[in-house]
Amino acid sequence: MNDVESTSERSEKGLLKSSGVVSAMTLLSRVLGLVRDMVIANFFGAGAGADAFFLAFRIPNFFRRLFGEGAFSQAFVPVLSEYQTKRSEADVRTLISRVSGTLGANLLLLTVIGVAGAPFIIGLFAVGYVYTGETEKLQLATEMLRLTFPYVFLICMTAFAGATLNSFGRFAAPAFTPVLLNASLILCAIYLSPHLKNPVTALAWGVLIAGVAQLTFQLPFLAQEKLLVKPKVDFKDEGVKKVLILMMPVLFGVSVGQINLLLDTVLASFLETGSISWLYYSDRLLELPLSLFGITIATVILPSLSRQQAENSAEFSKTLNWALRMVCLMGIPASVALVVLSDSLITTLFYQGEMTERDVRMASYSLSAYGIGLLGHMMVKVLAPGYFSRQDTSTPVRYGIIALVSNMILNLLLIWHLKHAGLALATSLSAFLNAGLLWFGLKKSGVLQPGVGWPGLVVQIAVASTAMVGFLVVALPPPSEWLIMAFWTRFAIMLAICLGGAAVYAICLVLVGVRFKEMIR
Repeated sequence: MNDVESTSERSEKGLLKSSGVVSAMTLLSRVLGLVRDMVIANFFGAGAGADAFFLAFRIPNFFRRLFGEGAFSQAFVPVLSEYQTKRSEADVRTLISRVSGTLGANLLLLTVIGVAGAPFIIGLFAVGYVYTGETEKLQLATEMLRLTFPYVFLICMTAFAGATLNSFGRFAAPAFTPVLLNASLILCAIYLSPHLKNPVTALAWGVLIAGVAQLTFQLPFLAQEKLLVKPKVDFKDEGVKKVLILMMPVLFGVSVGQINLLLDTVLASFLETGSISWLYYSDRLLELPLSLFGITIATVILPSLSRQQAENSAEFSKTLNWALRMVCLMGIPASVALVVLSDSLITTLFYQGEMTERDVRMASYSLSAYGIGLLGHMMVKVLAPGYFSRQDTSTPVRYGIIALVSNMILNLLLIWHLKHAGLALATSLSAFLNAGLLWFGLKKSGVLQPGVGWPGLVVQIAVASTAMVGFLVVALPPPSEWLIMAFWTRFAIMLAICLGGAAVYAICLVLVGVRFKEMIR
């Protein structure tokens, strides 16, 4: 029994250490991402040019999350982990060679189609522009999509390299890679845009340059692990077929949230100019805690869950419970903070240059609506690997369809009165529905057994979060004063408020009896 407990402790401490590494790299990326968005807001605001770029970038970014970070990773990592456990090193290298070649060939074909069909694709996802006859917006978005669509091939191959490195315990390099995108966009916005006829197209060039840099950055790390093998197209390979079979339904199941965001963009194109930008800026602030906690934890548990399932380990349920505890511990206060600080956060980061006071107010509405659903999004991220690691892809698809249909119905109900904020709220509510279905499915199948102490932990988190909210409300200056402050004054005060709120939350958790050492056992 002691040996089992010791193994469990070592495993979870290893997961915590890996989570810490990924969180540190992700924090660097997200902080630079906020700087990137501040630069974009300063130079381009929330006008027609910004709307066109966010539309042109969201389409390849959707495919990135669909093929790269979404379906492919969830299908490939369990198969690769199985090969690591049961096959020879030569078989592992062969799998990597065949999968990289087959994936690359398909992505290259998709990229050619995307570039050639850019006008049709833009018309499809910006129906509102077509309906209202906004020709200039359509032309600008089409021009930028031709530059950004090759990012699909580049970043998905980067995601393949990252998934391979993660399976071999190398988490830092893949987690650092997004920094290159942010740096490229910042530099292009500042230094390239003044030299172009239409300055906003510099952002599209920044995306293309970043894709090349990100893929190139991963290659030396693969070489260090002796995994930089020559790609070969082979649809008949046993491992390739297994990945493709698992990948097809996952394409939908794991990416429901991204499909919802894309549908939000389609509907937002019918709303007033600025709506797409308001949703973008608020979604970026949602992505910060989601990436730091939800995606980070999901990234590090997938290889472990896959190995534990392959070995029929009893640690499978413990790993999922550990992930859910961490998500609740971090996600609940982050969600509350986003809602309470929505207006102040948007003002602090984006109220400068071309960004108007009305833009700030409108973006804060959608941030509040997105913030409500943060915990739901995080739970989806950590629960989905519970299915994919067992190579069960059909169940999440069923749940995903239910969530997607519900999201569309909620979109149509809420958009009339809440406009763009209604689209954000619909996304949040559907995320909770999806998470609830995933949780009940795992519990019903018997692979997830809720551990002891959950009711007490929820009460402790609620008490600490309430204390944190009290501090935030008292510490925040009045909105009228906030708007007239200089940027660096606002930034310093907001940073102090956020750190103070985090400290109050942590201290209250200790006072109500949460023992952090026990949280990882």
